[in-house]
Amino acid sequence: MNVVVTGSNSGFGRRIVETLAKAGHTVFATMRDAGGRNAKAAQELKAFSAANANRVHVVELDVTGDASVAKAIESIAKQTNGAIDVLVNNAGRFSAGVQEAFTIEEIKGLFETNVFGPLRVNRAVLPHMRKRRSGLIVNTSSVVGRFALPTLGTYAASKYAVEALSEAQRDELKGLGIDVSIIEPGAFPTEVGNKGLYISDTSRAGDYGDVASIPQKLGEGLDQLFSSPSAPNPQDVADAVKKLIDTPAGQRPLRVVVDKLTGDPLRALNEVYPQHRQALAAAFGMA
Repeated sequence: MNVVVTGSNSGFGRRIVETLAKAGHTVFATMRDAGGRNAKAAQELKAFSAANANRVHVVELDVTGDASVAKAIESIAKQTNGAIDVLVNNAGRFSAGVQEAFTIEEIKGLFETNVFGPLRVNRAVLPHMRKRRSGLIVNTSSVVGRFALPTLGTYAASKYAVEALSEAQRDELKGLGIDVSIIEPGAFPTEVGNKGLYISDTSRAGDYGDVASIPQKLGEGLDQLFSSPSAPNPQDVADAVKKLIDTPAGQRPLRVVVDKLTGDPLRALNEVYPQHRQALAAAFGMA
């Protein structure tokens, strides 16, 4: 299959690209600034591709720019004769801190990547999938895309939006032969924390006492976990994406929790949620 992966320079994206290429798929590894700050990652992926039947193609794509997305997807469509089989919306940014201490512009920037980014790429890819009446869109959410926790509200809100958009679009696209699935990872040792959005207005956070220190304590706890023998393996996320692709069309689940340590509450919610959603849909005449 021809697979487009956003945010391929590191973390989950990098592992997804390599896993799918090794499985025989042709992967378009997209990233921003492939000739600048991500040049090293781009070169590494090109070397990986050369060692794996040239199945990986590095493509410049910034999910926050309309023109960049349009240009990249148009180029990929030409190379594949419009046969874009799978889109993995992986690009995203983490954030942590009390809400009041973020500026509106900072939160807009977060949503530009985490919410509007997938919307942009979907709009560019879907015409090709609709024409062929087949395809799979995989959106990356988080365990906090279902449960918001203190100081993680901004990040959770962006992932809540991904969940809502995915859930609705899954039903919208079902009749067109296109599947939509959501990956819900827990905490994994990737570079996401190093590139996150954190508060700059510490004076506003001063009155919050212990609450304001939650991100630091959370980080310290995760550092201990990630250095322990029981540290979660980011490869689990890549394997979950591969399993979704391998699953026959029409049989792919809406949500897949990838969290062996703290994922059970989310799995429990996901198990009972569909029946209540169906009841609400019926009340609105959408059964």
